[in-house]
Amino acid sequence: MMEKKFVLAGVMGWPVEQSRSPVIHNYWIKKHQLNGVYGKFAVKPGSVKDAIRGMPALGIAGSNVTAPHKVEAMQLMDYLDPIAKKMGAINCIVVQPDGSLHGFNNDGFGYIQSLRDVKPNWRADEGPITIIGSGGVSRALLVSLIEEGAQEIRLFNRSRDKADALADEFGGPIKVYNWDERHDAVSDVALLVNATNQGMYNQPELDLRLDQLPKNALVSDTIYIPLETPFLKQARERGNLTVNGLGMLLNQAIPAFKAWFGVTPEITDELRAEIAKTF
Repeated sequence: MMEKKFVLAGVMGWPVEQSRSPVIHNYWIKKHQLNGVYGKFAVKPGSVKDAIRGMPALGIAGSNVTAPHKVEAMQLMDYLDPIAKKMGAINCIVVQPDGSLHGFNNDGFGYIQSLRDVKPNWRADEGPITIIGSGGVSRALLVSLIEEGAQEIRLFNRSRDKADALADEFGGPIKVYNWDERHDAVSDVALLVNATNQGMYNQPELDLRLDQLPKNALVSDTIYIPLETPFLKQARERGNLTVNGLGMLLNQAIPAFKAWFGVTPEITDELRAEIAKTF
């Protein structure tokens, strides 16, 4: 358990006002009657090094890291968790008692657990997996799905060179296809994932037809604003089980909270209701 010492943590990004992480962590702080607070650290590009290196002096226990700082922050760590190193980005900083900075990436853990929250018997080797997108989120998903035993991952990106680079780096079950083949690459999949920002608030919808998608395929979106993207709505209405990005956000917060506050929290219906109020 956390001692009575006040503990300060937060989320660092630019912009950061849209983050729901403070709702999650401050709910848990109140729930466990801890002496601390979780805030928003709006850090402009160009100020990341000063902000991160100043955390020990300010007495900050740690921070989540969101766009666009995940890669730059990784370069500033004194220690990198092997998974984070492989993913090429961090989303969590834990300040050690001696002031050193340890970097982690809990996105993959959060994503896999979000699938199992909806489908407890989910397995990565159930069948082919199609992923749309080759950005930072996709990196985390690829590493985690391969570790979970995925046998075939079909990767699509508008700029094929980015997808090819990921396939070259991670190898294994990843096979890259041309963007114009995406509509046909869902015909026999067990899991379909949108790892782009298409469908996010103020962004265009994901251009993907689902008419060939098996009805028993699990359909996942890493976006949580809105909670149901047009992509997920289309999948749900045709009978597919869907998973939005909120579960990933909630689950990745658990190991971070434990590292900073010394308590392993739980995801409850009450917490989900609190977050729902912010949409």
